[in-house]
Amino acid sequence: MKRVFSGVQPSGHLTLGNYLGAVRRWAAVEQHQADALFCVVDLHALTVEHDPARLRRLTRQTATLLLASGLAPDVCTLFVQSHVDEHARLSYLLECVATDGEMRRMIQYKEKARRQQERGAGVRLSLLTYPVLMAADVLAYATDEVPVGEDQKQHVELARTLAERFNQRYGHTFVVPKVTLPRVGARVMNLQEPGSKMGKSDVSGQGVVRLLDEPEVVRQKVMRAVTDSGPGGRQVEYDRAERPGVANLLDILAACTGEEPVTLAGKYTGYGQLKKDVAEAVVEALRPVRERHAELCADPAYVDGVLRAGAERARAMARPVVDTAYRAIGLLPAA
Repeated sequence: MKRVFSGVQPSGHLTLGNYLGAVRRWAAVEQHQADALFCVVDLHALTVEHDPARLRRLTRQTATLLLASGLAPDVCTLFVQSHVDEHARLSYLLECVATDGEMRRMIQYKEKARRQQERGAGVRLSLLTYPVLMAADVLAYATDEVPVGEDQKQHVELARTLAERFNQRYGHTFVVPKVTLPRVGARVMNLQEPGSKMGKSDVSGQGVVRLLDEPEVVRQKVMRAVTDSGPGGRQVEYDRAERPGVANLLDILAACTGEEPVTLAGKYTGYGQLKKDVAEAVVEALRPVRERHAELCADPAYVDGVLRAGAERARAMARPVVDTAYRAIGLLPAA
C-alpha cells in the first residue's frame, strides 16, 4: 500500500476552507486508500512571532478537530510533529545538502519575508529554512505521495531534489516522493475578499468561517459576504473572473450539497436567498464536527492517548530511515 503524508500548521483556527478543501477528503478518502500519516506541524509555526500558550492551545485544538472531522486512529496515524524527534534530526542533515540559493528561491519565503519586513519585524532564519524541515517531514517516512495544493508544490519538488541529491552522494537512503495534486474538495475564498483564500491567519475574521464558529456567527458572516455589482446587476451567475463573490458562495454551496455550481446558479434570481441557503448548508455541514469536537474536549485523556500512540507509530516508521541517513552521511553511531 502506498504511503502518504499530509500536515496542517496550527497557526490559527481551522476554517471552512481547510475542511472543504482538504480535511474532509482526508477523512473520507485518503485514510482508507493509503497508509496515511496526518501531522500537526507545530514546529513550522515557530517561524514567525507567536504566543507560546496560544500555540499549545491551537495544536491541541487542531488535532481534536481532525479527529472530529473523521480521522480514525485505528485507520491512520495522527500525531504532533514536535513529539517525534526524527523530524528535527533529519532536517539538519538535509540542510547540509541544500543550498542557500534554493532556499531563497522559494516563492512562499519571498512573500512571507516581505510581509514581515513591511510590518517592521525581523525575518527569522527558520522562515528561510523551513522548506527543508518540510522535506524532512516527508522523507523520514519513506513517503510515496504527498497530496498538496498548487501553492505547496514547490516545496515537495525541493524534497524530491534533496532526496535525489542525498541518494547520489551517500547511497540510496530515501524514497523519492511523488507530488500529487488531488482533486480539490472545494475552492473556498474569503467572504470579504473573494480574491484571497480563506486562511487561518486572517486577522479580522469577518470573511473567515471557522469550524468552531457558532451557527448564528456562521449565518452572520455568510449574510454579510461580499457579492458583485456590474452590468448584470444582481443576477446570479457562476463566473469566477467577473463575479468572484457570487462564484465563491456557489462553490461553497456546491461543496456542501454535491451539486454543480453552474446548476445551482440557475436556481436563484437574487443574492438574498442564495446567501440564506449557503448559510444553512454550512451550518449543517459543520454541525457534526462541532458536536464531535465537544465530545472529545470532554475526554482530553482520549485525545492525549491518540496523539501518544500516533507519535509512537510515527517514530517507529521514521527512526530506521533517519538512522540510516546518519550512517550514510558519515556520522559515528552511538555506542
